[in-house]
Amino acid sequence: MALLLPVAVPLGRWLATTGWRWRPVIEAAVVLPLVLPPTVMGFYLLAAMGPETLAGRAWAALTGGSLAFSFAGILLASVLVNLPFAVQPAQRAFEGVGAALREAAASCGMSPWQAFVRVELPLAWPGIATGAVLAFAHTLGEFGVVLMVGGAIPGETRTLALSIYDRVQALDEEGAAAMSLVLLAVSLVTVTLTFLLAGRRGAIRLGP
Repeated sequence: MALLLPVAVPLGRWLATTGWRWRPVIEAAVVLPLVLPPTVMGFYLLAAMGPETLAGRAWAALTGGSLAFSFAGILLASVLVNLPFAVQPAQRAFEGVGAALREAAASCGMSPWQAFVRVELPLAWPGIATGAVLAFAHTLGEFGVVLMVGGAIPGETRTLALSIYDRVQALDEEGAAAMSLVLLAVSLVTVTLTFLLAGRRGAIRLGP
């Protein structure tokens, strides 16, 4: 979330307000992880993180390690894969603010930054929070991309979802059931928060 939100919020706000004619192309690129099979997305990310790529060489020069099959690799992959879950709710929230409020803030002498912080963010925060919650939940359950990019290295890239798969493969139903229960509980709480935040956003839009 610390890496995703600083990217998703400005991008969502820009998509909500820009009149650039190529905006649909950017929107399509953001949504692409939702429609691509995880294995395809994982393959391209893994190829982009290889030791001979620009990203792979830069990471090796900085850290001396490999970007692929590392925690940093799955962290970067998770940010990219979960971008649409955070950007789209933020974009819809900023679209709900409307140009009239931005113009009113400007007429009151606010700079664009002041209007963003004091007017737009307070109104858009339920949508931003909804996106954050959805991205968090999706990250916990992500399987295909994480497996492709990070493998299942104990103590490094093995996530809870991968551990459940390993327990099933080892015929450890009790261990798989316990871990699955944790994910089920977290997912239920997450979805409940999403609906609560969505209701809060509706109340803001309908208020005077």
